[in-house]
Amino acid sequence: MTDRLQALLTHFAVSARTFQAGALCGINSLDGDGPFGQLHLIRSGDVEVRHGKKVAAKITEPSLLLYPRSMAHRFITDARAGADFVCANLSFEGGSANPIATALPPFSCLPLKRLHGADSVLGLLFEEAHAHNCGRQAMLDRLFEVVLIQVLRQLMETGQTRVGMLAGLAHPKLRLSIVSMHEQPQREWLLEDLAAVAGMSRSAFANGFRETVGTTPGAYLQKWRVGLAQKALLEGKSLKLIAQDVGYGSEAALSRAFKAQTGKPPREWRSQGAI
Repeated sequence: MTDRLQALLTHFAVSARTFQAGALCGINSLDGDGPFGQLHLIRSGDVEVRHGKKVAAKITEPSLLLYPRSMAHRFITDARAGADFVCANLSFEGGSANPIATALPPFSCLPLKRLHGADSVLGLLFEEAHAHNCGRQAMLDRLFEVVLIQVLRQLMETGQTRVGMLAGLAHPKLRLSIVSMHEQPQREWLLEDLAAVAGMSRSAFANGFRETVGTTPGAYLQKWRVGLAQKALLEGKSLKLIAQDVGYGSEAALSRAFKAQTGKPPREWRSQGAI
């Protein structure tokens, strides 16, 4: 079976940094001003989750809360008993160009019992969180990264992403063409080539792609290529080499696509530190 996440995670890695392990009591607020997303695991206790004045969720069983992008949120728990949390900041490589972060909903809440196949990982993570073993921080950080991959699998396999890249990767045929674009961005893809990879007629593929992913195959490919270019620019690579790597015949062609996608030419975007 085609690995739907391999190329994504190869080009756009996600790293975690654990910052909380233990009880949170009363009212605890996170301002959402930093560049990080966050993943919260609630092992026990009742929690009310608020976004501003809105109640976003009421947690009464062990659950997972995912914020792929910065968002202010508040936890309200019993002032004495509190709730048992393990939390990590998430860094998505490439910043705003990271397609995983942009494809996810701004907030997801998932009971841990519905995260299939994660019992052993979660058990080890909670055990490490409350121990004082050497290498504890590194272990927790890696385990959070594994949990995030399992969340991505879960969202795709259960159809919880209705439209967008993850919805496309969940589709039994369209995902073949999307993975091909991810793995070979430098190839001069034609619509009929992508349809053939998906095993669909040209018209069925074009219509199905637009309905499922929310954009045309050509626009999706351009966004993927420009995202790779953004990441490479932040790494200090030359525009000439980037153009070759992502499938544009010249710096000028890449610059036109880049400006159409981001509103700025590549050098200006890089000089302003846009991430």
